[in-house]
Amino acid sequence: MNMRKKLVIAIDGPAGAGKSTLAARLAQKLGYVNLESGAMYRALALKALACGVALDDEDVLLALAEGSRIELRPESDGNRVLLDGRDVSERIREPDVTDAASKLSVHPRVREWMVARQREMGAQGGIIMEGRDIGTKVFPEAEVKIFLDAAPEVRGDRRFRQTPEAKLPPEAVIAELRERDRRDRTRAASPLAPAPDAVIIDSTGMTIEKVMARAEAIIAGKQKQKAATD
Repeated sequence: MNMRKKLVIAIDGPAGAGKSTLAARLAQKLGYVNLESGAMYRALALKALACGVALDDEDVLLALAEGSRIELRPESDGNRVLLDGRDVSERIREPDVTDAASKLSVHPRVREWMVARQREMGAQGGIIMEGRDIGTKVFPEAEVKIFLDAAPEVRGDRRFRQTPEAKLPPEAVIAELRERDRRDRTRAASPLAPAPDAVIIDSTGMTIEKVMARAEAIIAGKQKQKAATD
């Protein structure tokens, strides 16, 4: 880990906390790869659909994954997603692929394969990844671990504004987030919790600019510490 010139940055937290926005902005500013696990699952789902593979056949899906090459390339406007050398950045955002990815991602061995690839991609540093167990399971040795949180009411309002087409009242969105929080924090496998060495940022009363400034200060401090020990 100490031989890397660039850091691995893990951002965890509950739904609606702003993890994706923070990860994307930090990656663009630092010139790092925003390692989107969702995009990787979507790319594999696209290939499964193209090959006519049943989404409940874990053995065949795993074999398909092992024969696939999924790459994330940072651009000024976000990652480009390449599947076996072909740019599928836009196609994987379409509803049929989104639905297929949610079904494919439940398989434990497929998830293990994905985590292994993500760790390979992060081996040289220069990676930012967000999720719920990145600092505890995927990259437990990440140099920077941030746990981004906010009050359920704030997260619910953000989610409501992001998805007005859902036509759910804010109260219903907040209730859904509370239930999701409960499931995430109490599940047996990889429950949502800050890593012991994570820095917790409560963004309840903060703008994204203030969250960015706080995260950048954390990263700068770690870079300075790393430079002193290299």
